[in-house]
Amino acid sequence: MEKSEQLPSPWWTVQRGDDPIIATAIHDGHGLGPQASAAMALAEADRLREEDPHTGQAILDIPTYVIALRSRFEADLNRSLEQAVYLDPDQSWGLQVWHTPPDGALLRGLHDYHRGFYRMMGELLDSVVARHGRFVLFDVHSYNHRRNGADAPPTAQVEAPDVNIGTFSMPRDRWAFLLDPLIRSMGEFDFNGRRLDVRENIAFQGRGELARFVHARYPESGCAIALEFKKFYMDEWSGRPYPDELQAMRGFIHHAAKRARSLLGGAA
Repeated sequence: MEKSEQLPSPWWTVQRGDDPIIATAIHDGHGLGPQASAAMALAEADRLREEDPHTGQAILDIPTYVIALRSRFEADLNRSLEQAVYLDPDQSWGLQVWHTPPDGALLRGLHDYHRGFYRMMGELLDSVVARHGRFVLFDVHSYNHRRNGADAPPTAQVEAPDVNIGTFSMPRDRWAFLLDPLIRSMGEFDFNGRRLDVRENIAFQGRGELARFVHARYPESGCAIALEFKKFYMDEWSGRPYPDELQAMRGFIHHAAKRARSLLGGAA
């Protein structure tokens, strides 16, 4: 292969196991395709601050997982197709993403990426339903709580739980048998000697496209739970992780998956 040849960069990583639990980290990605990179005005550090670094590492113990490798600033997989490309700063926390908003072939390519993701997810989840009948999808994200600066006071705890459970699009009554004991179990997990503040629909409500897709396509069989971790496990201004906290976060997700698996199977 010629040294000057540039291979296309991957879109996502998928691992499949024989399991009714799926974990996704669709905002973990930081990569850009060459056309998007040339058109992007947003600095890399500013992109990283609004992405969800290390969430992909946190789900590696789940037998079936999907990790996005491209930045949400190319096309946001957790927004509808029409809103996936941030064409206006109002869509992106006031940030100017592009030198010139994508159109033509670039915009079509970004939309194809988004469509391709949901085709892939549909095929994956169809096969899980065929095998197991029901499934739980943990849609893992993170959120900033030091927006005023690295040395400024963080968002008050009352407004920023350590783990925010988003359930907006979920048929809540149908899945209460699983969700309520699962949230209690999360709150009881020994997270490096402490208990995390786990609450439902406080900082976020789980209005993302992936959860909506799951509940629309699988109204009887699919439960998508948006897990938003406050970025206590990293420095949100530099992107540097705290290894002990990230390892505990991985254990937390493993624990949640084990509990969800037992509840799906009818265990008390």
